Amino acid sequence: MTVTIQLPSDIEAELIAQANAQGLDLPQYVEHVLRERVPPRTASSNSPAERAKGWRESARDLPHTPPLSDDAISRESIYRDRG
Repeated sequence: MTVTIQLPSDIEAELIAQANAQGLDLPQYVEHVLRERVPPRTASSNSPAERAKGWRESARDLPHTPPLSDDAISRESIYRDRG
């Protein structure tokens, strides 16, 4: 893929200087900088059903806790001390 970017001359000069310091030409240096800033994506080879199954298996040994009551999560209960 080719991308064209119009850079101000001061930025271009700084990039060229940094590229030269690394022993690279400008396109190589810019690619190097971008590769450092953009980590590769890790594609999940699992299907949604397989991911769901894995999640259920990882949660299987967690203790069962009953849900909170409506009163426990009501706005009045949460902000009781604030008037």
